[in-house]
Amino acid sequence: MQLRLTRKLIGAVLLSSCLGMSAAFAGELGAGLSSTEQSHYLAELKRLYLTQDERQALLAHSNDLLKTYALRAAYQVGQAQRQDRLYQLSLAGSGELLLREEVRGQNGTDIAVHNRLISLFGADPYVRYECPASGISCVLHNPNDGSPLLSIVRDHKGAAELAKALSFLIRNLQKG
Repeated sequence: MQLRLTRKLIGAVLLSSCLGMSAAFAGELGAGLSSTEQSHYLAELKRLYLTQDERQALLAHSNDLLKTYALRAAYQVGQAQRQDRLYQLSLAGSGELLLREEVRGQNGTDIAVHNRLISLFGADPYVRYECPASGISCVLHNPNDGSPLLSIVRDHKGAAELAKALSFLIRNLQKG
């Protein structure tokens, strides 16, 4: 039930973002995100997550997207070692994010947890991603060095929305 509601809300945010993006791209092709698009996107997220804090709204949205597009063992048909990959973001120190990765084996008893501290000062705020046609997952890259940061199920729209939310979150955290 919660997953279905989250998907509907994400769809509404994506639709409103796409409408805003088409107007922004019509006027300034390749110039990046306009301030009106950014303010509209952030206002929608604050309304969606019932908060006045942009940072909390972006963090909640990013975590909801990570849950929705998690790479589950059920998606990995034909893979030798099927595993769930679950991620959660939290705020660490000033200008830092803590990424928690939980890897579960197919039977659910083998669990490994890894925490990564990501320093964002001086990092490129635009998160890049790849969704190879031959693979089952999309990979989002670390804004510091371009190394793989996390993997989600292969969904171009989901990866694009997550990359956008993370990019806005990084810019917000870089402000201090």
